[in-house]
Amino acid sequence: MGPLISCDDLLVTPSPQPPTEPTQPHGHNGHEHHGPGHSAEHSSGPSAGPSGGHSHGHGHSHGHGPAAPVSKHLRKVIAAVLIPFATAVLIGMVVLWPGGAPGHERTGVGFDRQTQQGKVVSLEHVDCKSVNAAQVPPTADPTTPEGREAQAAQTGECAKATVEVGTGPDKGRTFVEIVQPGAPRQLTDGQEVVVAYAPDAPRDLQYSVIDVNRKIPLAVLAGIFAVAVVLVGRMRGLFALIALIVSFGVLTLFILPAILQGSNPLVVAVVGASAIMLIALYMCHGLTARTSVAVLGTLVSLLLIGLLGSVFIDWASLTGNTDDNTGLIHGLYPDIDLSGLLLASIIIGSLGVLDDVTVTQTSAVWELHAADPSMGPRGLYRAAIRIGRDHIASVVNTLVLAYAGAALPLLLLFSIANSSMGSVANSELVAVEIVRTLVGSIGLVASVPVTTALASLVVSADRPGSPNVTPASPPVRGGRGRRRKR
Repeated sequence: MGPLISCDDLLVTPSPQPPTEPTQPHGHNGHEHHGPGHSAEHSSGPSAGPSGGHSHGHGHSHGHGPAAPVSKHLRKVIAAVLIPFATAVLIGMVVLWPGGAPGHERTGVGFDRQTQQGKVVSLEHVDCKSVNAAQVPPTADPTTPEGREAQAAQTGECAKATVEVGTGPDKGRTFVEIVQPGAPRQLTDGQEVVVAYAPDAPRDLQYSVIDVNRKIPLAVLAGIFAVAVVLVGRMRGLFALIALIVSFGVLTLFILPAILQGSNPLVVAVVGASAIMLIALYMCHGLTARTSVAVLGTLVSLLLIGLLGSVFIDWASLTGNTDDNTGLIHGLYPDIDLSGLLLASIIIGSLGVLDDVTVTQTSAVWELHAADPSMGPRGLYRAAIRIGRDHIASVVNTLVLAYAGAALPLLLLFSIANSSMGSVANSELVAVEIVRTLVGSIGLVASVPVTTALASLVVSADRPGSPNVTPASPPVRGGRGRRRKR
């Protein structure tokens, strides 16, 4: 790998002053060992250091640009590992490429319904009894939820919405939607909605409102997110957004259709996650040895997550069919292995946090080595693992809380039912989330020592070679006291 431009290169502003000493060769890391007066000599004066990632002007500061290039031999070793891996991922994508999701006849159930866009053109409030006159009066116990709902349908004030279909072959057609007073979703005049179309139903019942149209607020929020990332992250933030788009492209164009075509979900997830990892890491952090070490650490952790997930999903007899959505998938595509789909979701879900941990740990090792090149692999590992322990504590807590927040309504239902923690954890609906959380967390914890050890060995084994040049002399000072400011 030659001298390639990384995201860091684009963030470093070159010094306006030319170097006053001979430039060191490309392989040197820019460090010199001075006597006790090292910090004093570099506390002021013109820039005397070469372009090696350091600025020796006002204070000895380490630039946060790309790491010093490693030796040619070490680059060959890393390439010998990663090039076959990347080739295997590419071959896997070519072999498993689905060419689109398979077609099927819509069932009209859940997400498998034909939908069109619509708009509420008028809204009036009417007596519920007048619009529900054909219904049988409630006879249920009013102390039960069913009884209260039946009474509200006859005694409350309902909303009578006239909705106009805005897309499809029946564009311009209107229908009436009755909204009960206790319904969780209330309509307003002029509101954009999503309507379901049932062609086999009677004409008056072919259209119904199933949701509101949230495209505009979601698009605005996504725009704010993109602007914030670019403003703060600059070029690195821009590349991160591009990598995010590519990741969604791999997910929607390869992973999901390949699983629907009947390919093994685990194999598809491993190939797709590996492709996302390679593209995202190298696009954001450059084709460098530091990024390659992060890739290796992420790969080892993903393999561990896949192994543990496979063992415990089988041991706990988790089928993966836990709700209406997975039941619908199984009904439409009975050949899909839902337990394999569960394992694939664990691998893909852990990938994003793994990238963060491995890149951070690799960068920590590289910066520690730049600060003290005399540190050996053991010293680098001990120093960097202390950083990793803090990272472990925060990341694991974040992962657990994220899953708990997503399952909060479910946890509330168990709390209402006064179920014990043992019975709650034993249900497959919760056991799936427990296995997902703990397997992912184990992989995250393991990624810290694995990546730190790899980075420490790689950066310590690097011997770029000593430049055969005269060391740069310290700047000339007038007298023994402090040099006067000009």
